[in-house]
Amino acid sequence: MFRPLSTYQIVIDVIVAAAFALLALPLEHALGVAIAGNVPVAALLSIVFGGAFAVRRLSPPLALALAWAGAALQMAFGRPPGAVDLAVFAVLYTAAAYGSRRVFWLGFSSALVGAAVATVYVYLVLSTGPLTVETLPAALAALIAATFALLLAWTAGALVRTAARARADRLARERARTDAAAEQERTRIARDMHDVVAHSLAVVIAQADGARYAGADPRARDAALGTIASTARAALADVRVLLAQLRHRQEDGPQPTAADLETLFAQVRAAGLALRVDIAPAPRVAAPTSVQLAVYRILQEALTNALRHGAGAPVDLRLAWHPDRVELSVRNALPARATVRSSQNATSEPENPHFVTTEPGGAPRGHGLIGMRERALLTGGTLDAGAQGASFIVRARIPISGPA
Repeated sequence: MFRPLSTYQIVIDVIVAAAFALLALPLEHALGVAIAGNVPVAALLSIVFGGAFAVRRLSPPLALALAWAGAALQMAFGRPPGAVDLAVFAVLYTAAAYGSRRVFWLGFSSALVGAAVATVYVYLVLSTGPLTVETLPAALAALIAATFALLLAWTAGALVRTAARARADRLARERARTDAAAEQERTRIARDMHDVVAHSLAVVIAQADGARYAGADPRARDAALGTIASTARAALADVRVLLAQLRHRQEDGPQPTAADLETLFAQVRAAGLALRVDIAPAPRVAAPTSVQLAVYRILQEALTNALRHGAGAPVDLRLAWHPDRVELSVRNALPARATVRSSQNATSEPENPHFVTTEPGGAPRGHGLIGMRERALLTGGTLDAGAQGASFIVRARIPISGPA
């Protein structure tokens, strides 16, 4: 029933209402002098209509009720319309602008009924004679004028209400777009964090195992430790960039491109992966940054999975930079247990060589394959990953002119 208003708004409304009552009181008093016995009623009407004026924004239904009570008192004491009736226009305005849906339509009904009641009261109760054919046009004109004036105040409030709702809807849409953009940014950063950390840790683990088994060969041990150090430093730099993006949303840190693929290949080879790379055709012009980033991250994740689950077998990587698309595939051997599980499931699963149900090692599908597929979809491409016989194959097709 009561709307939340600041103390400043309440004080302003009370002051304005008091000023209205003080200004209307002399006029009502003068009207009361002309009507014998109605002088004390002027103060009562000024208080009632002033109260309606004071609470019009705080409680539109209460203000509407006080306005009707004041009108009833006015008619009960046989007083003609006076200055206090101006408060009705303010009450109808706020009922339409700030009231609930029920109060909104009660204000509309009050405007129509109030105009009819006022016209009947003036021409049938206050008039000295009966309504005749000569006075009927004047009564109809008064009814139309009163209806127009009261509905004008209500319509002004309805327009303010519509504008406020449109502004609230626009702010809600902007807030929803901002939240969606923030969620997409968080997802992108989480995906990048997964790619960076998973790849770097896979290389570090492989090199640490190599250094442990190097035994008395200091060169192999030093090479492994050097690879661990360089990989860890690169991962730390990437993580710092991602953390900076979390703190400052507008900051876009440097992202890997196709030029960094040779560094990626060198890292996985240094980690002990037998990688065979076939790039045909080679890129003739630079692809969009989003396409280069998607290719890099997909290959990074696919090679990381091959390093973790490839059982030490050679990995074949094919990359084709066509004028309108990029096609890539990564094939690595499955561990023996995963091959057995794949053959056992062959009779129960639909025949689809690209159907993805597990990670390359046979574990349930996790963030790696999901992240690769999301990166392909974000650029308008497709990605299929799954077991084919004793191999696990990742294939992706990314359009050059796809959505960024």
